[in-house]
Amino acid sequence: MRIAVLGAGAMGMLFGGYLSRKNEVWLVEISQERVDRINREGVKIREKEGDVRLYPRAVTSTKGLGTMDLILVFVKAMFTEEALRNNQHLIGENTCLMTLQNGAGHDRKLLSFAKPDRIIIGTTQHNSSIIENGYIHHGGIGLTSVGLLSGNSASLLPLAENFTACGLECVTCDEIQKQIWTKLFTNTAASALTAVLQVPLGFLMENDSAHGIMRQLCHEAVMVANAEGFARFDEADVLSGVEAVCRNAPNGYTSIYSDIRAGRRTEVDTISGSVVAAAKAQGLQVPCHEMLVALIHALEGKPRMD
Repeated sequence: MRIAVLGAGAMGMLFGGYLSRKNEVWLVEISQERVDRINREGVKIREKEGDVRLYPRAVTSTKGLGTMDLILVFVKAMFTEEALRNNQHLIGENTCLMTLQNGAGHDRKLLSFAKPDRIIIGTTQHNSSIIENGYIHHGGIGLTSVGLLSGNSASLLPLAENFTACGLECVTCDEIQKQIWTKLFTNTAASALTAVLQVPLGFLMENDSAHGIMRQLCHEAVMVANAEGFARFDEADVLSGVEAVCRNAPNGYTSIYSDIRAGRRTEVDTISGSVVAAAKAQGLQVPCHEMLVALIHALEGKPRMD
């Protein structure tokens, strides 16, 4: 497959690197320094067993590349539409657009650039953080689930098999909105909380106060998800799943943690903010989420923490 990955951040480099094992992959990135480093040395990935080096190509401009079979969107949520507009010439009649971005509502942005039956939405349990340009830490490993916004997701089986063959275990799912909520539980109850506390995921299991906040965030999110009616979630099961993520990657640092540490804008409005928005639509109160969103926006304005 010909694949363009928009955004060579931690997750873009992870997926672009692994997918380059069996595909033609271009990482599209605005940083010339990062592009040069990747083209010179490849993408270096720190795994538990040691470092792995993979070799996708990296570009700052996609002019002349032609249309792609797949465009994988890994830019921050607030830059999705701009990234797609700037690279619209890569989108052909049969090009699929895929988002595995954190949070919810990304599919609405992709609809401006492709038909519903060419839009793939999904979730991934992989976790990655940047060590330095071209070098990332693969902190958490798990399943990637994908489904079509419209149509039978069984047609994505060849794509899922391709991802799996590259080392990224992938399955298709017809209840993908349920999967998105499942991932959202972890992102809003754990990832966003690590950003405020500036701690790795394992801290949320070690500290009673942090764990209590995580538990309350799960409670509010499950209440909203069940009110929306896509699926029925059991609060105890949801909490257990979030706890498992924290246990399995105790030293994992999330992207939203890294954004706060570096003084960058975050994607909190499509993560915890999406729970707040859904709660308002359902006439529900989620004070813990509202406070979390406010705290993260306040922290976005702080100087970089070294």
